[in-house]
Amino acid sequence: MKKITALLLSIMMLLAVTACGSASSSATPSSSAPASSESAEPAIKSTADLVGKKIGVQLGTTGDIYASDIEDATIEQYNKAFEAVQALSQGKIDAVMVDDQVAKALAENNDDVTVLEEPFTVEEYAICVSKDKSDLTAAINTAIAELKADGTLQAILDKYIGQVEGAKGYESPADVDRSKGTLVMATNAEFPPYEYHEGDSIVGVDAEFAKAICDKLGYELKIEDMAFDAIIAAVQSGKADFGAAGMTITEDRLMSIDFTDSYCTASQVIIIKK
Repeated sequence: MKKITALLLSIMMLLAVTACGSASSSATPSSSAPASSESAEPAIKSTADLVGKKIGVQLGTTGDIYASDIEDATIEQYNKAFEAVQALSQGKIDAVMVDDQVAKALAENNDDVTVLEEPFTVEEYAICVSKDKSDLTAAINTAIAELKADGTLQAILDKYIGQVEGAKGYESPADVDRSKGTLVMATNAEFPPYEYHEGDSIVGVDAEFAKAICDKLGYELKIEDMAFDAIIAAVQSGKADFGAAGMTITEDRLMSIDFTDSYCTASQVIIIKK
C-alpha cells in the first residue's frame, strides 16, 4: 500500500512540475516580447498639422513672419537657422520653418531631420534698396534683366542650387570697369546656398549675382555680413547701398524699403524630426 501511495505521489508531483513548466513557457513570450519594430509616426505630416505646435524660425526672416500666423502656434526665434534645427533635434521644438534651399542644406547635414514635401508658401526673392535711391533700383533692375537674358543668372543658379555638373557660375571679365566706386551689400552669411562663408570669403547665389550686377554697373562690390533683421535698417541708414539675402518681397517690408524685380522664386518649407 505504501508503494502504491508513493507511486501516486510521484505521479502527482511530476504532473505538477509539468503544469508549472507549461504555465511558465506560455507566459514567457508575452512578458519578454520584443518592442514593435514599427517607428512612431511623425506628429507633423503636413502643414495643416502645425496648428498649436512649437515652431522654430530665424529671427526676422519670412519664416518668422509666416509662422506667427499659424493658429495657436508658439514661435521660437533663433539668430541662425541651424540653431533652430539643433533645437528640433534636441526635442525643444516641433518643427522649423525656413527657405527651401536652406532647409535642403540643413537636412543634408543633420541625419535625424527631414523636409516636408508640401511647401508652406511660394515667394519671390529680390534685392532691397532705400526708397531714397530710386535711380539705383532702376539701374539694378536693368542689370537683372540683362543678366537673366544672357544666361548669367541661370548659370549661377545651376552652380549653387541645381548643382549641375560643370556649372561655373559667374566670373568677372578680365577687362571689367569698376571706375564708379564701391557698392556695399548687406547680407546674412548663414543662408547656404544663397550666402555663406567659404574660407575668408562670402559666396553663394546672392554674393555671385551681386558681383555680376556691380560689374554691369561699373562698381566694386563690398559685402558686409550682419544679422538678418539688421539688413533693412542698414540699407535705410545708408550703411549699405542694398541688401541681398534671400529676401522675400512682403507688404510689411515694402512700407520701409523698395525692392528690385525678382531674380529667384523660392518657398518656405517645414523641417521635422524623422
